[in-house]
Amino acid sequence: MGVCSWWQETAAPREETDRRPLPPGWRSYTSPEGLWYYVNSSSKETTWRRPSQSAEAPQRPLAPHNSSPYANRHLSGTKTGQPSETADVSLGKPLAYKKPPGSLSPAKRQIREVKETKTTINCVTFPLPGEGPEQQLLKPNEWSYCDYFWTDKKDPQGTTSVAGFEVLLQKQLKGKQMQKEMAEFIHERIKIEEEYAKNLSKLSLSTLAAQEEGTLGEAWTQLKKSLHDEAEVHLKFSNKLHSEVEKPLLTFRGDNFKKDLKKYDHHIADLRKQLASRYAGVEKARKALADRQKDLEVKTQQLEIKLSNKTEEDIKKARRKSTQAGDDLMRCVDLYNQTQSKWFEEMVTTSMELEKLEVERIEWIQQHLRQYTTLRHETDMFNQSTAEPVDQLLQNVDPAKDRELWVRENNTGDIRPVDMDI
Repeated sequence: MGVCSWWQETAAPREETDRRPLPPGWRSYTSPEGLWYYVNSSSKETTWRRPSQSAEAPQRPLAPHNSSPYANRHLSGTKTGQPSETADVSLGKPLAYKKPPGSLSPAKRQIREVKETKTTINCVTFPLPGEGPEQQLLKPNEWSYCDYFWTDKKDPQGTTSVAGFEVLLQKQLKGKQMQKEMAEFIHERIKIEEEYAKNLSKLSLSTLAAQEEGTLGEAWTQLKKSLHDEAEVHLKFSNKLHSEVEKPLLTFRGDNFKKDLKKYDHHIADLRKQLASRYAGVEKARKALADRQKDLEVKTQQLEIKLSNKTEEDIKKARRKSTQAGDDLMRCVDLYNQTQSKWFEEMVTTSMELEKLEVERIEWIQQHLRQYTTLRHETDMFNQSTAEPVDQLLQNVDPAKDRELWVRENNTGDIRPVDMDI
């Protein structure tokens, strides 16, 4: 997965006083302190001195320009000649020196810059607010997990922080719980339908008003029969709700889903532990380098006060140790950069995977709730069809026919006039 640069280059610098054109491939920039520096876009070389047309390589290199898309989050390293530069963060622009390189002792310059220009999040060093350009989104045209959850989040009380990845995991688990509760809701709806169908069927067998005759009797009989048909419709509706809505909601991402989430969690947690370990190694190497530099300075001062063969040997030994400490720091920085790149890439990739899972879950529930409404409309349609025969028979009810039928059935043929005494 291609990941764009998290930080972009700063705005174009102000006009230079030197109007001579730069050699091909070179561009000029200014540091936050207003110092000019130059970057070769092809070789990634940097220098404080303005390159001439015949310049082939910089004479005073800065920290190497990292071309990785994660350059802003990496620690950059050089050889021991500039130990403080190995301890700084590459921000897509040179480090913020208050004076040209070499004007301060490496250890002092290192401590001052760490205090003034950096902060640490998840064991990753970043410029302080205002020291670097504004964060650019990986997916600028849409809201995306990977842009907002790779760092830590404060809890509602604001007393402690929670890993952003943990927030995503809780979102997945919450979605799983909501899905289960939706299935329970549909189950209760099914129970209501089943009970309703049962009561309709029971009512259709009632003998109440069973003696009604004629066209009205036929309509009344059809009305009771329609209750039986309606009961069948609701029973089928409840069965389809169970098989086409409730069951899919319950079986979608079964019990193994939580285990899969734990694998994600363990993977990212392991990478964070490795990152913390590498960062601790870098800090330890920084301290060792500062101590070696300080020891070298002390011995150099002793040599200036008193010349002796022993002091010269001590200086050579201190210089070797300082060089070794610088090399150790550079190795620690390289290991940190590799681990950090892997952590960030996995964090973004996994965050986007969880985002994809959430989209799938919502679309799945949407699909089955739509199925519910479809079945509900079908039920209404079938119920209407059971009432249509009742409507037709009610339209054919004729009191005259009913009276004629009743008279015919009850006429015994023995009707005689009644004598009345006056």
